[in-house]
Amino acid sequence: MSLTIESLTHLGAGRASDGTLVPRTLPGEEVVLRADGTAQIVTPSTLRVSPPCRHFKACGGCALQHAADDFVAGWKQQVVARALSAHGLEPAFRPIHTSPPRSRRRAKFAGRRTKSGAMVGFHARASDVLVAVPDCQLVTPGLLAGLPMLEALTVMSASRRGEVALTVTECAAGLDVLVQTDQPLTDQLRIDLAVFAQNNRLARLTWVDETVVTIRPPAQVFGPATVTPPPGAFLQATQDGEAALLAAVKEIVGPAARIVDLFAGSGTFSLPLATKAEVWAVEGDAAMTQALDRGWRGARGLKKVTASARDLFRRPLEPDELKGFDAAVIDPPRAGAAAQVATLAVSAIDRVAMVSCNPVTFGQDVATLANAGFSIDWVQVVDQFRWSPHVEMVASLTRA
Repeated sequence: MSLTIESLTHLGAGRASDGTLVPRTLPGEEVVLRADGTAQIVTPSTLRVSPPCRHFKACGGCALQHAADDFVAGWKQQVVARALSAHGLEPAFRPIHTSPPRSRRRAKFAGRRTKSGAMVGFHARASDVLVAVPDCQLVTPGLLAGLPMLEALTVMSASRRGEVALTVTECAAGLDVLVQTDQPLTDQLRIDLAVFAQNNRLARLTWVDETVVTIRPPAQVFGPATVTPPPGAFLQATQDGEAALLAAVKEIVGPAARIVDLFAGSGTFSLPLATKAEVWAVEGDAAMTQALDRGWRGARGLKKVTASARDLFRRPLEPDELKGFDAAVIDPPRAGAAAQVATLAVSAIDRVAMVSCNPVTFGQDVATLANAGFSIDWVQVVDQFRWSPHVEMVASLTRA
């Protein structure tokens, strides 16, 4: 069957006029679908490029390496623009900021035992087939260098036919590794893992929900503060993207003297902002607020930061609690923050930095504020998830 690709879906797959989806195709391309379900590109687009990673054909970790960088940047910005347009909003966009290759400081690998040892990598697209990625162009060189260590760890942690998930974060102290497996953690295994972490110079090794050993605190730097997030805690994907988001947030809040940071995590925004303002940091995960508080107490030159653990989905801050704050920063998970945004809309706060990783819920939340009298000064897309359909964005909103 011959098809012409007309557009891309929000997940980056090519879509023909009849609705057929063909992954890894581009608008304007003519393709022939074979009987086995694969596609042959008959007329390639001028936007098509050679994938920079030799694993792209087999690996499912990236979806858009076949497209020119400029096209991907424009497409991602259009995805955000369409999400806002659905609510009648057409704000000004600043140029997109894209993180460079090999800059992802955290990755979740899969590990599986083999007859000769183990394999660690990413799954093939829409498959449980595991693909080794020794030359991955997405993650940092430090994570790539840790792959042999992860293979050895897989031998220790995976059952014969099972699979383990290995979340690895790079920090100044080494690699911070979280193992998710159904294998029980025995006393002998605790000893073996502690020796393994020492021999491989890991910063911290966590088995499911138990930290087996911390050799050096796997700290992250947030402004003047040094914070050790709990295992597996939220962290911006790249340092480059984090810096771009922080610069935008600082510009939005301006000279605000008191700031409320909602869904504050471990202090990505709260602690740098505290160089000039008092901050109330609110986060649903108590372990993250504790890490944030320790980081603040160990830093010098920061104004007061109050860290509170609170479920903002069920108990959003009410307008009376928001009195006296000059600006709000809000960075919710993909589900958005409908309840909290609703109370922000009727509060006295007149300046909001809205950060999001989901264009759909971002559009909904921004529309709530716009309907309450906020104007959208500008939106900036920050692409920390290079070659994937995921995107991050930040908007500056001020009450008219």
